[in-house]
Amino acid sequence: MIYNKLGLTNIDVSIICLGTMTYGEQNSESDAHQQLDYAVANGVNFIDTAELYAIPPKAETYGLTERYIGNWLKKSGKRNQLVLATKVAGPADGWLPHIRNEKNRRLDRPNIETALNNSLKRLQTDYVDLYQLHWPDRKTNFFGQLGYSHVHDDESVAIEETLSILNDQVQQGKIRYIGLSNDTPWGVMRFIELAEKLNMPRVVTVQNPYSLLNRTFEIGLAEIAIREQVGLLAYSPLGFGVLSGKYLHGAKPDGARLTLFPDYNRYSNQNAIAATEAYVQLAHDQGLDPAQMALAYVNSREFLTSNIIGATTMEQLKSNIESATIELSADVMKHIEAIHTRYPNPSP
Repeated sequence: MIYNKLGLTNIDVSIICLGTMTYGEQNSESDAHQQLDYAVANGVNFIDTAELYAIPPKAETYGLTERYIGNWLKKSGKRNQLVLATKVAGPADGWLPHIRNEKNRRLDRPNIETALNNSLKRLQTDYVDLYQLHWPDRKTNFFGQLGYSHVHDDESVAIEETLSILNDQVQQGKIRYIGLSNDTPWGVMRFIELAEKLNMPRVVTVQNPYSLLNRTFEIGLAEIAIREQVGLLAYSPLGFGVLSGKYLHGAKPDGARLTLFPDYNRYSNQNAIAATEAYVQLAHDQGLDPAQMALAYVNSREFLTSNIIGATTMEQLKSNIESATIELSADVMKHIEAIHTRYPNPSP
C-alpha cells in the first residue's frame, strides 16, 4: 500500500480510502464488517463516511452507515489505528427533509454541533480525524453543474462563521482536522485565506468527483491542491461503476447500483458511454482490468491524497484495493489522453 500525507499534517493515509455509502442499503452490517476487516488487513487505514449515508438518502436508512462502522470499531478495537472521516450535510433545497430541520439546516453552530455529536455517538468514538463540509452552504456550482450563476440574495452562513464553529470543535478535541467537499476553487482558497488571517484550522483536503469521465478538478483545483497542499479525496473514481464496463450495451447486472437506482445517471449520457467504451477497449487491448486501469489512473495524479473506492461485493473490494499496486505504462497514459481529447469530461 502507498501512503500520502494528509495535507500539511504528519498523518499518513493510504492511497486507497474505503468509501462506505452503500452500508445500510446495498450492504448489510455483516457485509460492512467483512469489508472493513479485509481493507484494514490489506493496508487501508482511511475510512470515509457521512451523516447523510446510506445512499440513496432515506429516512429509514439515515445514519445506518455510521452505526455499522461504530459497531465495527467497538468490536475490533482498532479505532486508534485508523483515520476516520465523516461529513456534515448543508442546505439541500427540500431533498433531505429527514435530516434535522430542512428549513433551517445550515452550516451554523446549532446544526454543526448537533450533526457532529450525533455522528460521534453513532461512530462510538470521542473524535473524528477529518470532519468535512459535505457541500457548501452558499449557492454555487457543484454536483456536476459547470456554469456559475450568481445568486444576489443568497443568505448563506458566512465562511468565517462556519470556520469559527469548526475551530471550537477542534479546540474541544472532537475534530482533529477539517476538510471540504464538492467545493470550488474560490471556496477552497477562501477557507485557506481566512484560516491564515484568523489563526484558525486550515483545510487539509477537498473531496470532489474525479475519474476518467470527469477531470474537471484539473481545471482550477489541481494547482491549488498541489501548491497549497490541500489534496484531493477523489470520489466516484469509477463513475458509479460505469468505468468497469459492466453497464455497456444496455446491461443491467443484478444488484448493481444503476440497476437498482437508475436515476443516478450522471455518468450515463451518450458521450460518457462512448468514452467508457473507448476506455474499456483500451484496457482490454493492454491486458488490464478496466476498473483497475481507471483507478490506477486516479492513483497516479500528483494532486491526489486518497482515492475513495466503494464496493458491494468482496470481489470488487479486492480488485479495487489491488489497483494501488498497478502502474500504468507511458503507452497506456498516451492512449488515455487521446481518448480524453476526443471526449473531454463527458460527465462533469
